[in-house]
Amino acid sequence: MNDEMLPVGLDDLMQFNCSADNPCFNECCRDLNQALTPYDILRMKNAVNLPSGQFLREYTSRHTGPGSGLPVITFKADPTTGHACPFVTDSGCSIYHDRPASCRMYPLARAVVKDRGTGKYVEYFALIEEEHCKGFGGRDNKTVAQWLQGQNVVDHNTENDKILDLISLKNQIRPGKLEGAEEDIFYMALYDLDDFKIQIKEKGLLASTNLPVEYVQKVVADDLSLLNFGIAWIKYQLFGKDLEIQG
Repeated sequence: MNDEMLPVGLDDLMQFNCSADNPCFNECCRDLNQALTPYDILRMKNAVNLPSGQFLREYTSRHTGPGSGLPVITFKADPTTGHACPFVTDSGCSIYHDRPASCRMYPLARAVVKDRGTGKYVEYFALIEEEHCKGFGGRDNKTVAQWLQGQNVVDHNTENDKILDLISLKNQIRPGKLEGAEEDIFYMALYDLDDFKIQIKEKGLLASTNLPVEYVQKVVADDLSLLNFGIAWIKYQLFGKDLEIQG
């Protein structure tokens, strides 16, 4: 939490409203350095009806996280637009229904800590108060819980927390940067899902695993199932875990 963040609870009032009537409308969609999660990419590439590889090439850049040593995906920087999101328009977000989790959360920040006793994540929230944002102090007195419900962010948080588990496992077993082919496996199985699907269906990627054919067909028929299988595949390929059939 920095000086611009105010810790809040689920029952606290936000007194915040974001609308086209605000003089700052769309300003939070500019000057971006925004990390995108695998679930963000899945939703957005389907929203614009592009294969994941093409979407990633056209709209994103790939970096290596200095702390995790893992691929980090951000929107491709474009100085000519003020580093704006490629999907922002004068009237707002053109893919609003499938916007990333961080956009849904704003002006909230979310942190999670795993309870050692239950193994479940405990959520903590803070309000991000930035000078450019003029949405504070309005009459829209929603609680934090009501704001989150209105942003339909539960699915994003659920899927993104699965990646936190994977990162934690990686840091326990393989601290430091993944190199070469290993980094490419991580990137493909989480972000480039359409290539992952091709490798399974046409290149025999799972030929040596003895997974039931019916299960493999189910996995490649649905992007979310494929993403969840990708997490299991990374644990198996890179970290020596058993390849478990996902429900």
